[in-house]
Amino acid sequence: MAAELTAHELIAKHRPTLDQALEAIRTRAYWSPHAEHPKAYGEHGSLDAAAGKAAFDALLGTRLDLGQPGTDDWVGGEVSPYGIELGVTYPHADVEVLLPAMKAGQRAWRDAGAETRAVVCLEILKRISDRTHEFAHAVMHTSGQAFMMAFQAGGPHAQDRGLEAVAYAYVEQVRTPETAEWTKPQGKRDPLALTKRFTPVPRGIGLVIGCNTFPTWNGYPGLFASLATGNAVLVKPHPRAVLPLALTVQVARQVLAEAGFDPNLVALAAERPGEGIARTLATRPEIRIIDYTGSTSFGDWLEANARQAQVYTEKAGVNTVVVESTDNYKGMLSNLAFSLSLYSGQMCTTPQNLLVPRDGIRTDEGSKTFDEVTADLARAVDGLLGDDARANALLGAIVNPDVKARLEAAAGLGEVALASREISNPEFPGAVVRTPVIVKLDGAKPDDEAAYMNECFGPVSFAVAVDSATDAVELLRRTVRDKGAMTVGAYTTDQDVTRAIEEVCLEEAAQLSLNLIGGVYVNQTAAFSDFHGSGGNPAANAALTDGAFVANRFRVVEVRREA
Repeated sequence: MAAELTAHELIAKHRPTLDQALEAIRTRAYWSPHAEHPKAYGEHGSLDAAAGKAAFDALLGTRLDLGQPGTDDWVGGEVSPYGIELGVTYPHADVEVLLPAMKAGQRAWRDAGAETRAVVCLEILKRISDRTHEFAHAVMHTSGQAFMMAFQAGGPHAQDRGLEAVAYAYVEQVRTPETAEWTKPQGKRDPLALTKRFTPVPRGIGLVIGCNTFPTWNGYPGLFASLATGNAVLVKPHPRAVLPLALTVQVARQVLAEAGFDPNLVALAAERPGEGIARTLATRPEIRIIDYTGSTSFGDWLEANARQAQVYTEKAGVNTVVVESTDNYKGMLSNLAFSLSLYSGQMCTTPQNLLVPRDGIRTDEGSKTFDEVTADLARAVDGLLGDDARANALLGAIVNPDVKARLEAAAGLGEVALASREISNPEFPGAVVRTPVIVKLDGAKPDDEAAYMNECFGPVSFAVAVDSATDAVELLRRTVRDKGAMTVGAYTTDQDVTRAIEEVCLEEAAQLSLNLIGGVYVNQTAAFSDFHGSGGNPAANAALTDGAFVANRFRVVEVRREA
């Protein structure tokens, strides 16, 4: 097919951004090419707020025809957590037709080389970025995130994670030179001489299994890591959150075609209600890479049963904060209150267990007992969410009935330090909005352990009384080792306690945040600098993003001949 976008043009346009990304992952300094503020959009081809909202509204009730082969039905049924039916329908694929079509374009994509693949990926990301306002509404109305969070996390932050994956993919592919001249001396005889060529080759088709809560943020790393390393990618969205990833597939197919490649290198696999095609797809011989975010049970199933594929999983964990002492009590409470409230706790990084010595902690305001700490934290959350408009902007909506059921059941697990309350959303009366619950538990009671040692996803936190800082550190170790953790937080002014917590996190491979009191929170990570997960504890077998996340998506094949 004739290319409307030549490799030369794309390299000239995007190579500077790729180089900046490469420098950012080397230095780990702050950098982002994607604007976080909504008012930054509206020029140079990007949609402003009004145009983005209009574009989203125009999608409602329509058929999103991607032009992909093997379409045998049209499926949909998404209902926004804010109470509106999206009414969008998507192609349902006959995989016996679609998968061979996806494989057909891989040879040309492989032969294009790492740099061309990278800049094509960057063009896809640029076009998605231009439609950030439209994507924000799509993320908001499938995940339940409040608009500003959907805009940032579903837009620029997700795009950053996609670009980060491309940068790591490029680094790993060019680590080996394309060619080498090899000469081995043979004394008085003529030397042995070979010419060698090294080619990164894709594993096959990558399968991205999307999640309900962060469809783009969690979906883009695997999608772009696989695509940039030469693989075709089949995107299987969560049935409640199809639209953001369907739009992503639409953009990717357009750019691939314009760049002279087969658009079927990226395709969508939407499903009928209750069809459960992820299991079927995951064990197909054509699927050689799987990226999954979701429940531990299905993640474990993938790791055990998708034997033909390289499987990258982000599953459940029990995130823990050790509260031993602080020199800024108000700052600590404020930071924790925000962390517990953001997106109604529906983040894989939200703290769940707060381990506090039962005799209390040292602070700049004097000693505080366990009961005082929990009561003060409850007041901090109440103060943060006391204004309903502010609360709606932070909490968003409860994403599905399972989260609501867990929230309601949590109050019966122990003494309630902070009761959850219902908040109305005037703009979306159908939204289910709830403030967090904090339940007090005793770390020495086996019955309580059954509650706090399992993930309770949603706006539920447990203040767990422990006998000492030493006990808190050991409980932290056991939690990470047995249940996993995406994040660990700690507040302490004691150097010995600090060293002990750091050692646990190093030994158990958990990402640690110490004494956060300002505008950075334990449940937030920055692309190009922070690692999301570690791949070293049960919560996830991969980290976003490091070399290991991309390096096994391709292999290097050598051809050698006599010089």
